[in-house]
This record gives sequence, C-alpha cells and structure tokens, in this order.
Amino acid sequence: MKKLVFISPVLLLLTAVPNVQAEDQSLTLAVTMTNDPTSNQVKVYDATSGTLLQTLSAKGKGGVAGNARGVKQYNGKIFAAVNNGSDTVALFQHFGNQLVFDKLISTTSAPVSVDFANGHMYVAGATSVDSFIILGDDVAWRDGTTGLVPVGGGTPPSGSTAQVGAVDDKTLLVTLKTDPIPGTVDVVALRDGAVASALPTAVSAPAGTLTPFGFAVYPDGTAVITLAHSDQDGLFRSGAFKTVVSARQTADCWATRVGKYIFTANTGSLTISRLVGTGNNIFVDNPVAANIATGGAPSDIDATGGTLGVIDHGSGASHLSLFTYNQFGELAPSGTPINVGVPNASGVAIIPPADED
Repeated sequence: MKKLVFISPVLLLLTAVPNVQAEDQSLTLAVTMTNDPTSNQVKVYDATSGTLLQTLSAKGKGGVAGNARGVKQYNGKIFAAVNNGSDTVALFQHFGNQLVFDKLISTTSAPVSVDFANGHMYVAGATSVDSFIILGDDVAWRDGTTGLVPVGGGTPPSGSTAQVGAVDDKTLLVTLKTDPIPGTVDVVALRDGAVASALPTAVSAPAGTLTPFGFAVYPDGTAVITLAHSDQDGLFRSGAFKTVVSARQTADCWATRVGKYIFTANTGSLTISRLVGTGNNIFVDNPVAANIATGGAPSDIDATGGTLGVIDHGSGASHLSLFTYNQFGELAPSGTPINVGVPNASGVAIIPPADED
C-alpha cells in the first residue's frame, strides 16, 4: 500500500517565495546604442552584473559623431536614441527589466542630442532644435522648432552640434563646436516649455578657449560647460560665461551631474574628473576620480541612483565601464568593462530600477 505524503500549503508558499522574488527583482539598467550607420541597435545591460539583457533595433540608421547625449532616459519610463542617418529618434518604454520599442519621431534635421525637461523632449540636430510635448509617459507631437546659429551667423558647420540641455523652464542651451573659431553656446528661448520660433542668441566661448562641448546643469540654472580643446571648464549663467578654470586634464568633453558633483569624461587623459560648481566658481575637487581601465578614450557619461556609466573607444572596440559612487562622489569600479562588440557605440543612459521610478 502506497503511503500518502501530506505537504503543508504554508510550506509550499514559503518555498515558492524566493523564486518569485528573484523573478520580480528590479534592476538598474545601463543602455547604449551601437550607432551603426546602416542598422542602429540599442543594447541593454544589467548595471550590476554586466549581463547583456537585450539587443533591440532602433529602426533606423546611426552614424552620429562628436556628440553628447545621443541617448537619454526620462523618469525611468522613456528611453530615446538618435538615428542620425534617418532623421528620427527611436523611443522605447521601460517595463520591468526590459525596454519595449514604442515609435519613431521625425526631426527637422539629423538628430544629435536629446534632453527631457519641462514636460518636453528636446532634440538638437545638425542645423535645428525641436521640442516635443510629453503627455503622461508618451512623447507626442512637435510643438516648436528653430534654427541653430553659430557666432558670426550662418549655418552650423557639419558635425558642430554637441549637446542640448534645459537650464530652466524658459531657456535651453545648445553647444556648437567650431574650431578654430572658439565655438558657440546657443541660448534658445522657451515658451510654455516649447521651443520658440525666434533664432537663438549665439554666445561665443570666452577669449582664449575652444570648443564648448558637454555640460551639466544645476537646479539654480548655472551650467558647467567643458571647453574641450583648451582643457578648461566654464561656468555659464544668465546667458554668459562667468568664469573659466583649468580642467587639469586633457580634452575634458562629456559631463554628468550627481547632486553637487559634476563628473567629466576626459578623452585625452583617459580619466574621469570630479568638479563642484557654485553660482560664481568651479572647483576641481579631484582631477582623477577614476581611470579608464581599458585604455580607451572615454566619451559619453551618465549617472543616477548610485551607478555611473561611461563609454570608451579604442583599437576598433567600444567598452562600457560601470562605477558605483557614494555621497562624497567617490567612484569605485563595478565589475569589469563590457565589450559592446561594435567600434563606435554612442551614448550611455543609466535607468533606475522600476520600483524606484
């Protein structure tokens, strides 16, 4: 006679819980794009383990160069990637630990850089900047556009657009690189969050400096802008540069802010620096907060929720390096650098866990 074995329903529940928790665990994601000029793709990694979770088509052509913020996330809900060769921005929704393709948004010129603020998505292109209104978690229609203008007038030279970023609800900045001319910061007027049709005010880089490039903005409206080809950083406030300091590293190009700290990726020195900006000054808190272990030249950089990511290029390869940071802005490597598997990956966005959105 077979013996019946009774298993308590409580015991079944307790033994099942760990698996459910493991499946439901929300991850911090690190996302970049391959920037392939024929078929652009988005790669999604677990920022803790470095595991590749997804490779998704961006439904367009890449090919952007010399830019900042070619990818950008918004409130942990939306992810955007520029298809420079197709004049579109690919939009994805963030669900759980995955991205899901949403749609393509057309731009008025080849897109280079993206920012989100004021209930809008802003896209700087080769010759123009557009605004798109956001309704809930959906990027809707274009509600504003204007041309970009370098100091001296005319059309921006090919490849000069670097980054777009909102300063507040009335002002947008776009940096233009025009070596050997010092370069330009376009101050773009906003109306109800939308780009106004008036041409921007073109502000020259300070005398003796070159190449306004990446920047990060403080809540008080001040922006720290890298002056990449003269190895300097400039403080920009109320439509003008207030001060310039030596970066103490070579070719500081890209920037991201965490609280009071601004981190810059220094292409020439293969390092990351930590700065502190005020309303009137910039202090280089640590010129070498971290080194790039791959020996590649760092490019775009992003940070949120205790994780910082940076893309680098070298020897025909692109790598994604991840770091953790604490309340003092101290960086520590997180795992080993990831080989993205393509030569010209562009942009990085750190997306916080879904349960922290």
